[in-house]
Amino acid sequence: MLESNSKQKQMGTYSIAQNIPATGGRAQTTVEMDLEPQVPLEKKRDDVLITLFQSGEEHVFRYLVERYMDRVRNIIYSILREQDAVDDLAQEVFIKVYEALPRFRFESSFYTWVYRITVNKTRDELRRRKVRRMFSMDAVLERPDRELSERLSTTQRSSEASEIVTRSLQLIPEKFRTPIVLKDIEGMSYEEIADVLQCRIGTVKSRLSRGRSMLRKVLKPLLEEV
Repeated sequence: MLESNSKQKQMGTYSIAQNIPATGGRAQTTVEMDLEPQVPLEKKRDDVLITLFQSGEEHVFRYLVERYMDRVRNIIYSILREQDAVDDLAQEVFIKVYEALPRFRFESSFYTWVYRITVNKTRDELRRRKVRRMFSMDAVLERPDRELSERLSTTQRSSEASEIVTRSLQLIPEKFRTPIVLKDIEGMSYEEIADVLQCRIGTVKSRLSRGRSMLRKVLKPLLEEV
């Protein structure tokens, strides 16, 4: 959905990760030896990396950044639709994650927690810019939600179609757009979306239904061609 730009290539992982020293040739700590000792750091599970981080091995944070950077950037771009702002906002997300990670309680999955921070940061940016979107409920297509969801998922495989979908989503208010991005593009469950958005599952389903109805008119030409 979002092409890497020169700034990202120059930065590699974000500065929050670059400022964490590499392990070099030092000996493993007791914590590292106890947690998946035969697995390289970059392939360890999220919970293992978080436990290491919380035990003082802050250098492992770079692997979490590398693992989720593209997903975070794609979510920001899907909601905000301004590529120039993606890198700065993504870095703010990872700084927030870095600062809050020592208090992470494993009550939800790490990626759900990161998505929640990402969505909240992007919403804050939208509020600061006082973005207001216009939409119409007229001429809703007679297509079931499942088919619309499948079409949205399919279009992400084509860069041109993906761009059309992204632009169309901007015509939908953010509170309806975000559930569509998380469900139909990111593939999250209702429970995970409710956790990210801090609302009831029924609210998620209601917003998805209304948002998809809004999107049908905008996507009518695309749905007929894909």
